[in-house]
Amino acid sequence: MTDSSTQSIAIAAPPERVAAVITDFASYPEWVSAVKSAEVVEEYEDGYASQVTFLMDAGVLKDSYTLKYEYAEDLSRIEWRLVEPSQVQKQQEGSYDLEPDGEGGSTVTYTLAVELNMPMLGMFKRKAEKMIMDTALKELKKRVESLA
Repeated sequence: MTDSSTQSIAIAAPPERVAAVITDFASYPEWVSAVKSAEVVEEYEDGYASQVTFLMDAGVLKDSYTLKYEYAEDLSRIEWRLVEPSQVQKQQEGSYDLEPDGEGGSTVTYTLAVELNMPMLGMFKRKAEKMIMDTALKELKKRVESLA
């Protein structure tokens, strides 16, 4: 797997509320700008999604891919990996770590590693990962805080 990137953001909501938004895959097209559809294709016995197929359209990059999810028992960590290579991605692994901030909010740490099917200079790859992560965390924060 390629090197991973990590970023964090403070969200004015408890970790349980953040986890509820992250695990509500059906609503992703409402608040994740690049996701056009998200379909849960397999669930665990507890009702949480184990596999989700996404249709992404981020302008120049369009892709359909399926992620396999695993969860910490208390949902303090939600992690995923690409089930099989897609048109654009060879591999993807990521996670959200949710920690209470002691004041009723959360610190969310997003870690992502993506290997594309096309060559990309390291400098441009890191810049793209940073943009993806910045956008994802800001959209998550906006969605969670708007539901408060």
